[in-house]
Amino acid sequence: MSELERRYHRLLRAYPADYRRARGAEIVDTYLDLAGPERRWPSPADAADLLRGGLRQRLRAAGAADLIPGVRLAAVLAFLTATALAGAWSGLELHPPMAQWGVPHAGPFVSLGIGVWAAWLLAAAVHAAAPGRWTRHAVALALLLTVAVVPVAALAGLPRPPLFVLLPQVGLGLVALGLPERPPMPVRSAPLLAVVAAGLTSVILLPRYDSYLSYHGWTASGVLPAAAVALLILVLLLGAGLALRADYRGGWALLVLLTPIGLLFLDPLAGAVDGNMGGAPNPGWDALAATAVAVGLAGPALLPLTIALRRRMRRPGPVRSGDRCPTCGRTAERVP
Repeated sequence: MSELERRYHRLLRAYPADYRRARGAEIVDTYLDLAGPERRWPSPADAADLLRGGLRQRLRAAGAADLIPGVRLAAVLAFLTATALAGAWSGLELHPPMAQWGVPHAGPFVSLGIGVWAAWLLAAAVHAAAPGRWTRHAVALALLLTVAVVPVAALAGLPRPPLFVLLPQVGLGLVALGLPERPPMPVRSAPLLAVVAAGLTSVILLPRYDSYLSYHGWTASGVLPAAAVALLILVLLLGAGLALRADYRGGWALLVLLTPIGLLFLDPLAGAVDGNMGGAPNPGWDALAATAVAVGLAGPALLPLTIALRRRMRRPGPVRSGDRCPTCGRTAERVP
């Protein structure tokens, strides 16, 4: 056995054992036939393909084959929410406080957040024009800028959006990396339309200035929970409609979106933890950090628990006399 073949067999461990025994040799032979004579390592594309295939087969064996379609649905909804929020915050950034009020701002904008939201607007435009790989690159760039604005603002001594505004954007962006390759045109254009609608709404309705540098006060702490409620209602309605057709990807989408929804609720949740629901405008740093960690861990923990529960429910019981085989329809005559 060549070294390249051994390495393909190691990657093949991503598949369930029974699947490897049945089709492992055939799969490896196919990749070896397509590999060049000088190749010593599997290509990154081959490795990713084998890992994706192994994950798909393991989910199918666990009775969770609809998880991946559920992730794609969650990604579409997360990207729509993230771009709509970026449109709203972009409108807010256009109205910095007047110089005589002595409140710091970033030139003609409220904060350095304008660069972050511009990256998300670019991602919406790329998604409309070139979905798939280019959209994922654009989302990854927007995610990078969303995270980088915190140390950059600290080094430059300029204001930035609050963490309870940036964290939900990161959560939504991570889910949005799972966007489908070739969505239909309405799905491709929806984020761009949401950006335009949210931007115009923010310019008209959101306050130009308040005593907490625009993002604070009622503005972000009111918009973000409203976005969370809207996202939750939307995924519940979609999930219920799909479930009527025995399509349960909406349930998986809800599980995937629980963390972003919780992060959108981060400010009021942290306020409840901090005991500030009655009056203080902003929860303390410790309460925000503890609540963000709890929300960030709770959502991902529910996915493997749900998969394990589906596997347990899928496990067949003993065959009894009189039971019919669901495949051939024959009746069992005795207990094996």
